[in-house]
Amino acid sequence: MVTQDAQSVAATTGTGPEGTGTTAGSQAAERKVRIVRVSPEGAATLLGAALGALALVWVLYERVLPFSGVLGFWLCWYVAFLLLYAGMARIQWDRRDVVNKATTVGLATAGILVLLVVVGTDLYTLVRGAPAVFHVSFFTQSLAFAGPDSPLDIGGVAHAAVGTLEQIFLGTLLAVPLAVTTAVFLSEVGGALARPVRIIVEAMTALPDIIAGLFVYALFILTLGLQKSGLAAALAIAVTMLPIIARASEVVLRLVPGTLREASLALGSSQWRTVWNVVLPTARPGLATAIVLGMARGIGETAPVLVVSGLTKEFNFNPLSGPQVSLPLFIYNYAHIEGVTQQYVARAFGAGVALVVVVLVLFWIARRLGGSTPGELTRQQRRRLARQGART
Repeated sequence: MVTQDAQSVAATTGTGPEGTGTTAGSQAAERKVRIVRVSPEGAATLLGAALGALALVWVLYERVLPFSGVLGFWLCWYVAFLLLYAGMARIQWDRRDVVNKATTVGLATAGILVLLVVVGTDLYTLVRGAPAVFHVSFFTQSLAFAGPDSPLDIGGVAHAAVGTLEQIFLGTLLAVPLAVTTAVFLSEVGGALARPVRIIVEAMTALPDIIAGLFVYALFILTLGLQKSGLAAALAIAVTMLPIIARASEVVLRLVPGTLREASLALGSSQWRTVWNVVLPTARPGLATAIVLGMARGIGETAPVLVVSGLTKEFNFNPLSGPQVSLPLFIYNYAHIEGVTQQYVARAFGAGVALVVVVLVLFWIARRLGGSTPGELTRQQRRRLARQGART
């Protein structure tokens, strides 16, 4: 009996004659533990609250109170659902569990709602633009030879896509160095000018987008004689991108541990070398995210470029000369004007699909350039180490 117990303990802990401490016991210790679990009681409470809120709101909203409208109905259902769920949970669990579960359900349902809104918007755009998107010429041709009643297989948004890519590239090229330099000044240098600069950046964040376009129009076009072009649009986009990237970059740089700076300075590095070789590489993923946020703000702007870029139906690969249309401006011109033909409306929604694709591609490139956190191994590096370990 004692021998059997000893053998079972040795097999469990890996301390037997052939055990090395890395057998079944360590494998059991490395097993993942699920912290969040859905119990039958919790699922029943959630479902009961949802159905009860639906029945209650339907009776009150549709039969008793003089209300109407789909949006109001679902908003009332959501509020009633959260209240009913909190009340039903209070009957079963203590106050701390009720707060935890109600908060979890509220955040989860809010996330699902946002996801449904995004997916619904994209699907609606795809459905409305499907007659134009499913023609290859839509992504390879311009509207130079397409009229209001031309079929959808003639003409496309290639010229607008070219304008968007060039303008966002120039805008990023102009905004990122200034924004990151401003963030480094605010987080690493400071001084008496830090507060005024931060106030100006925060004020620019709340600046209406059309003001950026009017600023570029008044200064560069009317005063300096610059013609309407893709460069003027890029300047307006850069003005809108700069405060977003600067604020986000400052937050990211402040998250870098101070011990890294102290270690670099203790080794004799100057402040400039510390920022260049320690702070910026450590914050690289966060800076890439900040740039992505700025690009997301700039790539969909219509108001700033409305008065400075001009409008054309032809290709213009030179952003320094002549009008150059972008995808948001193309959508604005052909989706909302009264009396426009259905062909142009379909092309406008197709341009929305193309804009979504361009944004996804740019986000993927930005995330790839951002890379992983310092010291984190990539997937290929982990696989290589695993193969080396298996061979040895």
